[in-house]
Amino acid sequence: MERPVLAFVALALGLLAGCTAGGGRDGGRAATGEPWYDEVTVAGAAGPVGVGGPCPLPVTFDLAQGWRAKAVQAPDPGDELGNAVAEALTRRGGSTVRCELDGRPATAGFLRVWTVDAAGAPARQALEAFVDAEEGLTEPQYRQTRAGDLDVVEATWLSRRVLTDEDVREWALAVQVGDRTVLVEASSTSFGEPVDVLPAYRLARDTLAGQA
Repeated sequence: MERPVLAFVALALGLLAGCTAGGGRDGGRAATGEPWYDEVTVAGAAGPVGVGGPCPLPVTFDLAQGWRAKAVQAPDPGDELGNAVAEALTRRGGSTVRCELDGRPATAGFLRVWTVDAAGAPARQALEAFVDAEEGLTEPQYRQTRAGDLDVVEATWLSRRVLTDEDVREWALAVQVGDRTVLVEASSTSFGEPVDVLPAYRLARDTLAGQA
């Protein structure tokens, strides 16, 4: 009787493993664990971003509870040193940052919203240019997702954190609305846990909508 019992146990364990193994979004299964962490649930919403308020954008999405939105100001044209610094901080891979969502003190992280400078830029092309513009990144990966009636391209990669001398994971998405392309980037602070920013990022992704 031992062999039938062992076979039954092995079958049961195999079925359990099949239920819990991470998969891609194809076939309706979430990709658990690295690199996407689809098991992380969305944050509670505090209200919309991109309509009225400090950050006018071509899209709207929900801001997570405890987070603050502020527009990123253009540099003073007469400040050459300030312009050089601003260029490095506010422009990347053909995109310009427009809005910063600050998670502190609720979460040690940020979301930054960028608009692509070129009109009509395809989302995948714009996102690849944005990711490739970061120095020292490794293991970039891409996938296609959906938010309402919008097609969304997502990216994830490893970025070197100088202060702690470690690689940390970052995420970003791109969506094209009419002739405008918008990117949302998720980053933790120097000593934050990268996954902690995902609830706010997922909320933004899942509630994306084009401006009417």
